Amino acid sequence: MSIVAASHLQLIIEFAILLHVGVLLLLNLVNLRLSLVFIVSLFVGGAITFIFGIDAICLILPMLNHHEFTHPYGSIAILSIVTAWATIPAMESQKVRTSNIRLLIILLTIGITLFGAIVHRDFLIMWILGLIVGFFILGKSYNRTSFLSVRRVGFLILALLVVFGVMEGLSHILQMEIISPLSRIDRMNSNQFSSLKLVIDNTNLLGHSANATYWGNSSMGSSDGYISLPLTLITTFGLPYPLFYGILVTKKDVIDYFLPGIFGVGFDFGYLVLALVIIWIIFVIVVGFKILDKYRDQRERGNKKYLGREALLTGSLSAFVAQTILGFFVITRIMNGAAMISYILLSALIMAHVVTTKR
Repeated sequence: MSIVAASHLQLIIEFAILLHVGVLLLLNLVNLRLSLVFIVSLFVGGAITFIFGIDAICLILPMLNHHEFTHPYGSIAILSIVTAWATIPAMESQKVRTSNIRLLIILLTIGITLFGAIVHRDFLIMWILGLIVGFFILGKSYNRTSFLSVRRVGFLILALLVVFGVMEGLSHILQMEIISPLSRIDRMNSNQFSSLKLVIDNTNLLGHSANATYWGNSSMGSSDGYISLPLTLITTFGLPYPLFYGILVTKKDVIDYFLPGIFGVGFDFGYLVLALVIIWIIFVIVVGFKILDKYRDQRERGNKKYLGREALLTGSLSAFVAQTILGFFVITRIMNGAAMISYILLSALIMAHVVTTKR
């Protein structure tokens, strides 16, 4: 059997296996000291804040093209910032002064919140959700209620509503419908019901009815490209898969953009693959929290060897849970295309903790 994938689904599976193996080897070759995890998380967080800021400027200025980096890198933003926050209590337990560090992380958190909200409203929901999950995990791990209190959750929700209100006001003042949250909600409502009917009526165990797709009778009946890795990755290697070029809004939106991912995956690959994906997601989350408990036990016994790993796993779990909830139950785009690479990477970063080499 050829190792070259014959469809989008096979390519996703092969890519996921290779990435999981690669990340597992990397995390066990590198000594994940707390200082290294902290520096890398700050660097990645700073880089994401910068590119989100540039993208926000491009969105506001009509003569520039924006790229919506929040979709492929939104979950990585959660990973980096929550990981950085997770290093704070570990440093404090070692009597390290963290006031300046805390201020820097706060500034990065605010920057990503503002720039990401301007670029895309869906990201803001995932971002707030990821922070809530991250602070909840930190509160449980360090037995501190200060990380996530009712007041802080209320503040985050209030901040989310305020940002949405400001964006709606700016959309009217600047006459920029693209940044209006209400217009996006209206657009989703006008498409989702017909999309749901199409998907539910035509999804089967191993795919979908061929004549229900954009490709018509030439459809393969499964893995037609509604759920895929980035198109540039496929074209670079000259893989002969069906691709959507120039019809994202007019055609692909029906399956890919407005529907929750649970329907997108089910339609393109069938109920069987959807069930396997859900099982894998639950497995990754359960394993992640089990390993986090083991790291906590080691820390409470005075073992500082796993402090860096614990911080990284906290960030990875927070981002994975947030992207799963929004991608599978709200909008497919959060976990499709380039965003799928980030999603698979988060899964790999969690599962890599299953194996720990002795030094």
